[in-house]
Amino acid sequence: MVDVANSAYFHATEHRPKHAITEAENIPLIDLSAKSNLLADIRDASKEWGFFQVVNHGVSQKLRRNIESAAREFFAQSKEEKGKVKRDEANPLGYYDSEHTKNVRDWKEVFDLAVDSPMVMPVSHDPDDKELVELHNRWPGYPPNFREACQEYALEVKNLAFKLLQLISLSLGLPENHLDGFFKDHASFIRINHYPPCPTPDGALGVGPHKDSGGLTILAQDDVGGLEVKRKADGAWIRVEPIPDAYIVNLGAIMQVLSNDIYQSVEHRAAVNSERERFSIGFFFNPAHHVNVEPLRELIHHQNNPAKYRPYNWGKFVATRRRSNFKKLDVQNIQISDFKINAAE
Repeated sequence: MVDVANSAYFHATEHRPKHAITEAENIPLIDLSAKSNLLADIRDASKEWGFFQVVNHGVSQKLRRNIESAAREFFAQSKEEKGKVKRDEANPLGYYDSEHTKNVRDWKEVFDLAVDSPMVMPVSHDPDDKELVELHNRWPGYPPNFREACQEYALEVKNLAFKLLQLISLSLGLPENHLDGFFKDHASFIRINHYPPCPTPDGALGVGPHKDSGGLTILAQDDVGGLEVKRKADGAWIRVEPIPDAYIVNLGAIMQVLSNDIYQSVEHRAAVNSERERFSIGFFFNPAHHVNVEPLRELIHHQNNPAKYRPYNWGKFVATRRRSNFKKLDVQNIQISDFKINAAE
């Protein structure tokens, strides 16, 4: 058993998972084929929860099964084999097993891939450094269908992401395609998560409490479950029970800023257990590196609802956050709160 006092995996007491987790109640489940109340349901879920689950979403069950099967085969390999496609500070795509969330190591291993490769991003977080780099996917030799399974799945979920983006735009009272421009030439990626059984699940987390920094996260989780979200109404941690073939949609920080806090991102975490391994696949829908994120002028009213955030560049934001993936920092990583405008400003 891992020593709690000395382990890099263990969170401060207030952030550790509790035995008594509130079971899911009234978590929004939205049927995307619905003809009535669809926009109202998305608006209510986005305001009250910051996330929702969707069914009848149009993503092929076969393609989802293909990538899930390929992921299990890949992660079942030896650490040496997986390490042949290990990511590094120069290229954050590929396999990794030492990631940190808020400076605490996660109990998981991951494989990251760009939806559109190469993905263009800034070389550094320095705002004066204009150099860009092309990030190319690293593909393992085994299983042989891994690349095809990932690429076919990515295409379908990308289509779902744009569909959701348009519904969210309409739910804000904006034209259907109003947000599409922010995600042209997008820098989206897929993360395949593997959470091995953990001998001390009361102290470690697969992913610590955090809010997603991008636009939308579209998550597929297996039947084991483990995702927990912090309910905005009372701060209670709610276990999101798996629904077969459903997707969980998290609104990221970009949506919070674009909507000027009409919609807000939700804090969430991933619990682990001592008996079963768990898999999940997240599609992180992000804009291109050159996009500047700021509240939409259509949603700003200088008297009643002034802009709550200063503009920030997405590429530099990501480059800054990426620094903590490979080493523990002495300070908390950059957040959108760093761009919050105080009332006195």
